[in-house]
Amino acid sequence: MSTMYNHGSRDLQDRFDTRRLADRIEDLLVHDWITPDEAAFIESRDMFFLATADAEGRPNCSYKGGAPGLVRVVDERTLAFPSYNGNGMYLSAGNVLANPHIGMLFLDFEHANRMRVNGAASIDPADDLLAAYPEAQFVVRVAVREVFPNCPRYIHRMQRVEDSPFVPRADCETPVPSWKRMEWSRDVLAADDPANNPDATVI
Repeated sequence: MSTMYNHGSRDLQDRFDTRRLADRIEDLLVHDWITPDEAAFIESRDMFFLATADAEGRPNCSYKGGAPGLVRVVDERTLAFPSYNGNGMYLSAGNVLANPHIGMLFLDFEHANRMRVNGAASIDPADDLLAAYPEAQFVVRVAVREVFPNCPRYIHRMQRVEDSPFVPRADCETPVPSWKRMEWSRDVLAADDPANNPDATVI
């Protein structure tokens, strides 16, 4: 019995005669642990896309960027990634607290490779990994449910140009975005927001 496909998936598989192919892919490629090769791929990425949903099932998709190693493979069934200072909306993290089921999409645009990870996320404000991520507000851990590669044929080839200057690093000052100094936002920032520092570098 498949644990991956719902009735909607099955209806479309039957309509387009792909149920056998879908079952074969699930049997051969989908697993609930992270292999060493998959761990190396995940930890080489400097970005991923995160899908979450609120308690009513309304979805949100977010881009998460950082330095290579942004997502850590804690063990073969657990991932972890940081949450940095942002726009204060906490759409993804708020969804995690309301509905832990998430999807993660890892892409390599230069070599046309992609991988999906689905699982259950949790947030511990005192996570042991917090100190490993400079300036992180908290760490999200993911209990892996499904890991599988995706066909790369529709991935557009793109080349990495440069790092974002906003990625926190232990050895340099992180600038603040100029929008946090604009009239519409500056009087409602959190008390400890770095943009409140008059000496901060603004980009």
